[in-house]
Amino acid sequence: MSLADHTARRLRLTSLPDPWSLGAALIAAVVVAPILAVLWIALFPSENIWPHLISTTLPRYLRNTLVLMAGVGALACVAGTVTAWLVSRYEFPGRRWLEWLLLLPLAIPAYVGAYALVDFLEYSGPVQTGLRQAFGWQTARDYWFPEIRSMGAAILVLAAAQYPYVYLLARNAFREQSASADEVAQSLGAGAWGRFCRVGLPLARPAIAAGVAIVMMESVNDFGTVDYFAVQTLTTGIFSVWLQSNNAGGAAQIATTVLALVILLVLLEKASRRRMRFFNLSIRHRPVARVPLTGAAAVAALLVCLLPFALGFLLPGGVILSHALDHARNWADPALWGAGLNTLMVGGLAAVLTVCGGLFLVYGVRVSGRVLPRRLMPVTTIGYAAPGAVLGIGILIPLAALDHRLADTVAAVTGQEIGLVLTGSAFALVLAYCVRFFAIAQGAADAALGRVSPNLALAARSLGRSQGQVLAEVHYPLIRGSLASALLLVFVDCVKELPATLLLRPFNYETLATRVHEQASLENLGGAAPAAVLVIGVGLAAVGLLAHANR
Repeated sequence: MSLADHTARRLRLTSLPDPWSLGAALIAAVVVAPILAVLWIALFPSENIWPHLISTTLPRYLRNTLVLMAGVGALACVAGTVTAWLVSRYEFPGRRWLEWLLLLPLAIPAYVGAYALVDFLEYSGPVQTGLRQAFGWQTARDYWFPEIRSMGAAILVLAAAQYPYVYLLARNAFREQSASADEVAQSLGAGAWGRFCRVGLPLARPAIAAGVAIVMMESVNDFGTVDYFAVQTLTTGIFSVWLQSNNAGGAAQIATTVLALVILLVLLEKASRRRMRFFNLSIRHRPVARVPLTGAAAVAALLVCLLPFALGFLLPGGVILSHALDHARNWADPALWGAGLNTLMVGGLAAVLTVCGGLFLVYGVRVSGRVLPRRLMPVTTIGYAAPGAVLGIGILIPLAALDHRLADTVAAVTGQEIGLVLTGSAFALVLAYCVRFFAIAQGAADAALGRVSPNLALAARSLGRSQGQVLAEVHYPLIRGSLASALLLVFVDCVKELPATLLLRPFNYETLATRVHEQASLENLGGAAPAAVLVIGVGLAAVGLLAHANR
């Protein structure tokens, strides 16, 4: 063999995909496949009802969704930004507690807040009952009370549950600002309001924009809240067209509209960050000193911070806990603990698979040195932006077709009926969780590995360790804390996820989220309360971890 032939053979061998590249491609394919399936079903439906949707329900779904997104985004932006500014720049009684208490609404799913608000404000609830007793009113005709199940109430509940996304990012941005800019503005005669509008807010705008984008995407994904308040959005339209009209193609066509909105949000957020870049030019960075507040100003700051905390956590948490205590016998219901066991199994399995897949992908990108894994890694984050209802369509329909073909093949070859293995079990549900929350695990693994010195891996490799041994013996002991945190965060999101669970769960298969939704939909908040308390308890663990990480 000539030297040229030998060199060509070596080039061919080295150009073959390595296991890390193949694994990255497989992971990316699994994550992107549901999105591509939705697009395919929408473009080639068995029954094209797109003209009918455009002329009837789609404009209403789209209008309500846009109003919901705009309202929730604006309200969460104001609440999150103002509270972040107050706890970052001022000192007042209770500030240290509120700095972390303002994160607690993240522990309560928005649909639980919706059930609690209706129970608190409805005709037989404590507010209207107290008003009738206080003023001697006999019936609802004697007084006016705002409509509870409305678009405004849905916006209020979703904003109260999701403003911490804006608050957390804005607070970190305000913390990182230098005292120099604030002092210059003050020397030029700018007061407190002027420094906020002209210095603090513009510098924090990219972080606030990112938080608002997350809030608006979560609003698009929501089903439990808008369904309970009878607000018809694109997400409820997916359920209606698919489950009630039995038209998967029409549901997929609505899902493409949802995807288009989400992609537009992501692009706008990224464009906003590119246009707004600021750099700290000071050699010595000094944080802005907090200004002490006294008297009426201190009371006003305290009340402003207490209001979103009360609406987002105290009210729903108090109502749910009260029902859980008043209906203590429901804690002994076997169906509750069966739903809890199902939640633990599917959520735990999905969390483990997601974190392992994220670690494999990130580590593979670092060690393979190939272009393919590096280009595929950003693609795998698309699942987090896709609402659960969209993923439900993209997973269930292709998986059901594959499941039937597999069952027919096995029956033809062996004569045995195996039934529906993929869609008849929790497989589809676990897959949806993995796709939906893969970005969380990938981000945590990437950040953790980025803090490990490359010299440690090089030293291990020089001692004859393989790449897998380096990961197990060097990297894992150093990053296992971050991986455990990612495991908990993914598990909590799996516990709270409702739209995908409703669509993909097997027949007669309950989780804590579906039990809360179904019992509350039957106006049985006492039956829903124990499961809701368990969901909130799991969420509190994640919020505690988040608060610890952002000290």
